[in-house]
Order: sequence, then C-alpha cells, then structure tokens
Amino acid sequence: MAERPAYYPYQAPIDAYGDGGFRFADMSHRGSILCLPSGIYAWHISSPDQLDVSAFTQVFADKDRIEFLLLGTGRRQIFPSPELRNAFAEAGLGLEPMDTGAACRTYNVLLAEQRRVAAALIAVD
Repeated sequence: MAERPAYYPYQAPIDAYGDGGFRFADMSHRGSILCLPSGIYAWHISSPDQLDVSAFTQVFADKDRIEFLLLGTGRRQIFPSPELRNAFAEAGLGLEPMDTGAACRTYNVLLAEQRRVAAALIAVD
C-alpha cells in the first residue's frame, strides 16, 4: 500500500517553528512544509541547495490562487537561482526569499489580512 504524503486540507497560521518542524492547527509536522490555498503539505526539501523548479510543482499548480510565495530558506536568507526566479516571473508569481522565521511571521500577518499568499518553509533545528 502506497504511503500518502502528509496533508492538512486548509490554510492555517504557523503557531511555532523549530526543532526540525512546525506547529499549526493544533498539530505538529516534522520536516519542511508548503502552505498553499489548497492546504498545507509535507515538502521534501531540507536544504536551500535542493531548490529547483521541480520543487515547486504544487505551487505552480495552485498559481491562479496565489499572488506571491514567501520562501523560508532556513536559518539564513538564501537567494534563489536565476532559473527559479525566472520560472516564478513567467508564472506571474512573486517570490520573496527570507529566513524561515521571518517567512512564518510574514505568512501569518498576510494570511490574517486575507491576502493571496503561499509559503514554502524549510524546517530549522
């Protein structure tokens, strides 16, 4: 039997981050996550070195419901490659890289304002 990826079917604010995961909606998840209008998904990325266009397939599938993506790159802000920035530009999506803590805080504020925001958050210890 195939294992289903972790998935929460709603948008929710991030209550906490660290220790290799996140807390949201009275639950916890170990590992990185994608926060999209269609829900919160486990994300296979654990390092900024793994960020390529294929890592954002779900984001691009949901692009009509998103204005921009907050990219939490771990403990430090890492700027994405030109190829990744171009892919977001071609899709008509903004891409805002920042450290994961800043991305969580910004996501919560924009979500509360009912903005069309998404976040890709790399877990930190």
